[in-house]
Formats: sequence, C-alpha cells, structure tokens
Amino acid sequence: MTHQRSIATVEDNLRRLATRAQGQSGADIERAVREARSRARRQGRALTYADIEAAIRGRRPPLNPRTRWRIAVHEAGHAIVHHHLRLGCIQGLTIDTESGGHNTLTFNNRLRDERAWYDNMLAMLMAGRAAEVLVLGTASGGSGGADESDLARATRMALDMETVLGFGTDPLVYRHHADPTRAIANDAGLRQAIQRRLHVALGFATETLMERRPVFDRLTRELFEMQAMDKDAVATILMEPA
Repeated sequence: MTHQRSIATVEDNLRRLATRAQGQSGADIERAVREARSRARRQGRALTYADIEAAIRGRRPPLNPRTRWRIAVHEAGHAIVHHHLRLGCIQGLTIDTESGGHNTLTFNNRLRDERAWYDNMLAMLMAGRAAEVLVLGTASGGSGGADESDLARATRMALDMETVLGFGTDPLVYRHHADPTRAIANDAGLRQAIQRRLHVALGFATETLMERRPVFDRLTRELFEMQAMDKDAVATILMEPA
C-alpha cells in the first residue's frame, strides 16, 4: 500500500509539473530541469519536485492575491463554458505563467462547418470576460491587448462569419479583407454586426456561468489555491452537479 501511495504521489507531481509548464516549449522545460539539477548538485543534495517546479516558474515573484483571483475567475469562466458546450477536452489550467493565465483546451472540429460551432466558440472566447464582470463587476484588459487575445480571436471569428463564411447579413457575398482592422474601422455596418455577435456571445456565456455558478465558484477557488490543475483535477469539479 505504501508503494502504491508513493507511485500515486509521483504521478500527481508529474501531472502538476506538466500543468505548470503549459505554454512553454520543450527547450524551455529542458533548460529549467538542467538549472534545477545544477542547483541541487551545488547544494550537495538530490533533485526534488520543488526544485523543478521553482525552475519552471523562473524567478518571477508570486502574483498578489487580487490579481491571482481575477486570473482564476477568468480561466475558470473559459473552462465552464467550454465544458458546457462540449467543445472538446480540458487538458489543464494554470494561473502562474509569465503572461498570467493559460488553458490547454482541445476542440472537437467535427461540426466546424456549422454556424452553431462558431457561435459556441464565440461564447467560449468571451467567457473569461463574462466571468470577470459577473464576479468582480468589471472586466480587465486581460482578455484583449494582443493579436492572439480572446477579444482579437473573437473579433476575427465574428468578422469571418459576416464576410467569408456565409453566415452574415449578405450570406452570398464573399468579402475577403487583407487588413481586417481597417475593414472594421471603415465600415460602420460591419462593425455593428460584429459587435452584435460579440454581445450575444457574451450574454450566452454569462447565462451559462450563472446556471453553473456553484461549480464555477468551486473551480475558481480550487484554481486560485492550487495555481495549476491537470485535466483530472478539473474534470472532478466539472462533473459535479450544479
């Protein structure tokens, strides 16, 4: 029994490390392990889990509790809506990367040609923002600010729905835009259509979080405390009754 517990502890630690390393390349992880091994060797002791975890984190100071809570709320929101809409699997969540929060999600693309798939994706992308407003009363700039941010991806997807996928107000007109930002800025009607789609997605995400509020709150608290959760830890909470 002791041996089995030991194996389980090792497996738990490995899963936690893998989740901690989300968003990093293989080279980044290899370098962190080398640094951890060298540090332990210089100190004349064996390498430990804590050494590797610290190396993966780098020398970043810990987040202040207020920021950590907001990021936990944001990432939990994405996870709840992703799971509710059955978009795919959740491989892990973390709120402790150099850029803040990170989720590893997989997507079932079997229905990707259908409008409903895009509508659901928009809701999932807007769910982090919806979660922040629902719990904290305001949204931070964390969902935007970069070309690969939630807002940027949602805006591009809504633009595609309107102009090239045949889901817009002129479904038979194909309009490719080499410069999406300029196209949106120069076309008030297009901008309003995109805004409507994003508002609908935000509203749906908010309703989903309210319906699943107890599970959403539990996942947020757990992520805040653990900072990194593997797929099994996330699934255990998501499968709980609302």
